[in-house]
This record gives sequence, structure tokens and C-alpha cells, in this order.
Amino acid sequence: MRVLHFYKTYQSESYGGIEQTIYQLCKCSSASGIESEVLTLSDHPEPAELMYEGHKVHRVKLDLQIASTGFSFAALKRFAQLAAEVDVVHYHFPWPFMDLAHFVTRMNKPSVVTYHSDIVRYKTLLQLYRPLMHRFLDSVDAIVATSPNYLQTSSVLAGYKDKTQVIPIGLDKDNYPPPSATSMEEWRKRIGPRFFLFVGVIRYYKGLHILLDAARGTDYPIVIVGAGPIEQELKRHAQEQGLGNVIFLGMVSDEDKAALLKLSYAIVFPSHLRSEAFGISLLEGAMYGKPMISSEIGTGTSYINNHGETGLVVPPSDPDAFRRAMQQLWDNPELVQAMGARAQARYQKLFTARLMGENYARLYRDVLAMHGHMEKQVSLGA
Repeated sequence: MRVLHFYKTYQSESYGGIEQTIYQLCKCSSASGIESEVLTLSDHPEPAELMYEGHKVHRVKLDLQIASTGFSFAALKRFAQLAAEVDVVHYHFPWPFMDLAHFVTRMNKPSVVTYHSDIVRYKTLLQLYRPLMHRFLDSVDAIVATSPNYLQTSSVLAGYKDKTQVIPIGLDKDNYPPPSATSMEEWRKRIGPRFFLFVGVIRYYKGLHILLDAARGTDYPIVIVGAGPIEQELKRHAQEQGLGNVIFLGMVSDEDKAALLKLSYAIVFPSHLRSEAFGISLLEGAMYGKPMISSEIGTGTSYINNHGETGLVVPPSDPDAFRRAMQQLWDNPELVQAMGARAQARYQKLFTARLMGENYARLYRDVLAMHGHMEKQVSLGA
């Protein structure tokens, strides 16, 4: 079965959570007989086609971007061509241009939408987009929420519960390069034997200003891995607060990230807005057997991190509560070890890439069969 994934950016050029999810899905679904392709936009789409980690990526020119929405005239023609050749089209929401392409090209193949997040930031533009969004969600065959928490708390998904199912995002640890002994020793010497770790793109909804405020008055080493739009602003904030215990590493290699995950004492994830719909970095921590501290925002973060079992969940935008949680873990190494073991067990039970691939393969076959049945009914009616 051939499946086309359609999203505005992809892993070969962008490394956010949705791109990582598409990548993991392309890799893990092949064991279930799924041949995956990706269509995406790019500032520099040469070559127009490339093989990336065993699957084909099609790239078209990004023409303009408005409110985080990429537009491409070339994408309309290319999407129509590729959709005609595959069995199932897999959309990744939100991306309003994708909804437009769906209708402009009169796409009539079986379709699945992974609903990664509500639109949180652009509330005024959302009012203009809302009719198209609902028409799009009405028209697709199946919708996937990435956690039961998000399905329960999304006002948009509340209107589509009859066609929505939950398939959690999964990761495959074999895709993470094992760090060398040399790398492990270098990081151990550089940072020390115990540290809290944050990994992620440094965006407004990650709540890192909350983490910095929580670090004030403590000497817990806190390591921040990643880059992003507000990185310099956060560095200035840390400097103004005199936070010598906070280390910004920027982007690191996959091997170094694996080394830091393995060496870390616990994962800190202070995201405070619903834009953080799942939390891939939290899941990476669980995969490596680390306890987590996160905030309760009604999304998948509290599905990965079950309070009191795999870590601690605190109120959002509350530096004092976050600081107390760090202190509780720092002062209780045995609790950290126990929570980390339970986090890893929860990952093995619910969040492996293999399980995600099997669930999506089953869904693809279901929508394909449903679509065939509907076409047969229409034919008989004619």
C-alpha cells in the first residue's frame, strides 16, 4: 500500500515534533507493508525528489509564508499528481494551505488526518479560517488524535468524535545512535554527574522563561539543548538573573543528544500553552528511563508523564511549583530511579514506533476498505 504524507516542512530541513512524527511513521510502517512518500515545501527544492532514510521525499518551492502557513502554487499540481498515484493520503494538521489544496485539486482518495494541535496563537485569523477547517475535517475519512487527553480537551475534536481515534506518537530507540564511551566521558566532565535536561526547539510556548525563573536561587545544573526564535532573549534573561547553573548548548549532534539523554538526571519540560500538543522530547526522556517534570496543560504531555508514576506534573506558569518539583527529585535519588523505570515501562507499553506503525497500517486499510464500499454503493445507486 502506498501512502502520501503532506505537510509544510519535513525532517531533511526542519526538525520539529510533527516532522519527527512523520519520519518515525515512514520508517516504522514499512514493516506492515506500507510504502511511504512525503510531499513538502522548501525554500531550496533542488533536487525536487530525494531518498531520505529509505523513503521518497518530494519538494516544491515555497512561495510565501503568512502566519506560519506556507503557500506554494507548484504544490497544487504536484499534490494532485502524487495523490492520484497512491492509495491513501495522510494529512498533518494544522496547515490551512493543505485544506485548500484538498479542495482545489478535488482529491478523492481515502484520507487520514493526524490532528497534531489546535490553532492557539492566531485567534483572529482562526475566525476567518474556521469554515474551511470544518469543511476539511468533515470531508476526510478518519481523524487521529495523538493522545486521549487532547481528544478530551480540544473543542474542535469534540465535533468529530465519531470519526476520531487515538494513536499515540511512537519512537524507535534504534534510530538513535548509541553514544561512544568517549562522548559520554567528555560530557560527564563538562557538565558533571547530575543535571536536569531540556531538549527542544526554543519557541514561545516551551515555557523556558518559567524554567529560568524556577532555577533562580538554586544550584541545580540545568542543560538546555536546542535553538529557536527566542534563544537570544532567554540567554539575556539568564544572564540578567545571574544563572550560572544554566547551560545553553544550542544544537548538538544526534549522538551527543543521545549521550545527554542517557547521562541526565531528569527531564524538565515547562511548556505552558496548548501549542505543546504532545511533547516528543518528554517521550525521548521516557524512552531513556528518565523521570520528568512537566506542566498540566490538558494535552499529551500529561499522557506521557503520569503524575506520581513517571514524574511530577505541576501547574503551568508556576516557577515556584516547578522549583519544588526539581528539589523533590534532586533530594530523592531512589524516587528518581523508580520513576525512571516506570517511565521506560510506560514507553514500552504505549509509545513504541512499532505499535504506532501497526495502528496506522490498520487504519489505512480500514479507510481504504470503507472508501471502496462507498464507491460501490454509489455505483449501485447509479
